[in-house]
Amino acid sequence: MYFCAMKTPLKNQEQILRKLGIEALNPMQEEATLAIAHADDVVVLSPTGSGKTLAFLLPVLAQFDASLQQVQGLVLVPSRELAIQIETVARDMGTGFKVNAIYGGRPIAKDMEDLKHPPALLIGTPGRISDHMKRGTFSKRHLHFLVLDEFDKSLEIGFAEEMKAILEAVPQIRKRVLTSATKLEDWPDFLELNKPTLIDYLGEGSSSLEIKRIVSPEKDKLETLGHALRHLGARPGIVFCNYKDSIQRVSDYLSSQKISHACFYGGMDQRDRERSLIKFRNGTHQLLLATDLAARGIDVPEIEFIIHYHLPHHEQEFTHRNGRTARMHREGTAYVLHWQNEDLPEFIGHPEEEELQEAAALQPSEWATVFISGGRRDKISKGDIAGLFFKQGQLKKGELGSIELKVDCAFAAVKRTKLTSMIQLVDNGRIKKRKLRVYEV
Repeated sequence: MYFCAMKTPLKNQEQILRKLGIEALNPMQEEATLAIAHADDVVVLSPTGSGKTLAFLLPVLAQFDASLQQVQGLVLVPSRELAIQIETVARDMGTGFKVNAIYGGRPIAKDMEDLKHPPALLIGTPGRISDHMKRGTFSKRHLHFLVLDEFDKSLEIGFAEEMKAILEAVPQIRKRVLTSATKLEDWPDFLELNKPTLIDYLGEGSSSLEIKRIVSPEKDKLETLGHALRHLGARPGIVFCNYKDSIQRVSDYLSSQKISHACFYGGMDQRDRERSLIKFRNGTHQLLLATDLAARGIDVPEIEFIIHYHLPHHEQEFTHRNGRTARMHREGTAYVLHWQNEDLPEFIGHPEEEELQEAAALQPSEWATVFISGGRRDKISKGDIAGLFFKQGQLKKGELGSIELKVDCAFAAVKRTKLTSMIQLVDNGRIKKRKLRVYEV
């Protein structure tokens, strides 16, 4: 369904886009924003990286009551990382509405502290949200807006019962938005969608994804992986493994080859997972070694290549992994690494073979990541941190990279050549009378 005109759902939409560093909404966002503003049930199908988060946040937040100090909107997500990502975007929009994310692996005490003063927008994983609903932690009386983001992934990993219980607990919901990067053949009955407006961009913005295979002469593919990474050079990429137990072995090998990388898988501590993504986003590591947890629902930079170190078991896994590269009109390559005597699944076919060239060892990144012991809760902004690092830390333009602000801390990328001297100058410095610790992580 297409709309011929675009109305501005938020009076300060241009200001919000400027804050986010966005010149204008893309066609999918324009159509989805208008549909969500006017229809009761909307399904948005669009590729990974196309901007679905902003597409639903703009029209949903526009319909909130600023005078009401209660939960008005709920966003259900399949993973902690996606919850944090949406929370960050919503806060960066600067609408004035309180936003909080809650999820498994986070102390319940932290949830209770955040929910003591209810947020207008609550984001969370189905299990944690269902738990709080049973506890009666927050009032559902004014909850009228529901978003099921990456809803098919939530179904895939077993959240159907929790989502069903949540929907049954909020019959007063007026507007439901479902988003996905893949089509779902059958809608679960508990959704009770009433002639939903469908925004389908899965066939739009086709990217230039190239699929190639890398052949390993040995059944143990580690040496071929190292050769391939040196051949591909220092570019942002993801190496996918099927099992978290394999990650450590591959990681140990990459470390022995002095190939810098971050790890990301379900068994990691939440703090370590977050830091892996931060260091991957800011360029400290250009390679992410991950399970399918990283195939969708996480905020990562433009990926130039992915490598299937282990062959995916199903076509859907293959599709989602490949979706991390060649996003929205950009080029990218998916490499299938397989033993020469190993048959490829039919859904992979028989792509052209990549001939690996001898290449020099990969050089370490020019960036390092520092931790700052203050965040939003201390009324500290990115500008405050940049000011401290430029003035007291004596950094010059180009020597400070991206800054990520969290509730109680922050992280910044700094040129490695300036790291030691900068830390000596700013550690135990002050921002807004708060003494801060600054150190490399």
